[in-house]
Amino acid sequence: MSIQFVIALYEFVILLFSLSFHECAHGWVASRLGDQTARLQGQITMNPVRHIDPFGTILFPLLMAFGPLIGFGGGLVFGWAKPTPIISRNFKHIRRDENIVAAAGPIANLILVAAAIVLLIVLMKVVPGGAPAVFAAMQFSVILGTTSVPQALALLGYLTIVVNLALFFFNFLPIPPLDAGTVLRNMLPYNSLNTYDTIARFGFILIFILGRIVVNFFMGPAMGIVNGVLSMFLHF
Repeated sequence: MSIQFVIALYEFVILLFSLSFHECAHGWVASRLGDQTARLQGQITMNPVRHIDPFGTILFPLLMAFGPLIGFGGGLVFGWAKPTPIISRNFKHIRRDENIVAAAGPIANLILVAAAIVLLIVLMKVVPGGAPAVFAAMQFSVILGTTSVPQALALLGYLTIVVNLALFFFNFLPIPPLDAGTVLRNMLPYNSLNTYDTIARFGFILIFILGRIVVNFFMGPAMGIVNGVLSMFLHF
């Protein structure tokens, strides 16, 4: 089994888990702020089946993950899930609470990034063979003829960082139904809302066109920081 196929498989599975965690965070925070819609509809769960959008969660990510193996597309893997149901009138402070709920998803992705970095540091410092495994994972590679468990954990942790940073930056797009779109709408004056909502009707087309551009723009510097931190522990 080629390393490219393993990476693609890891990325897709990590994406399913990360999107579920992202949407679960939206629903949990909404419930804490007074809206129980997501809880009553069973959306506060890590079960990916409850969050699947056929195109955004399955088809689009699969093309990005496995496309390079058949000479089609490629690059970073990201996507979106079925939006968590929110009824804003259940909030005490509608605009403020909507923004808090919207921010919960990207923050959840950053939590997974932080957890993965800690995992890799522990792997480097505690597990025999962990340091070279992490170094190989940073090159999207493996070391042949060595213990497989540290390498699997290293690759899992590193790809979790990559996927969740991509999701974090993807949600920077100020286009509904993405999280930044909700925040931007709440910042606009009332007389601009109709124009914005008209543009939002073409949201998925804009997301498809602009998503990779935005993610690639931010991912380079972000991964440079992550690799710098990991390299510091590699040589410490």
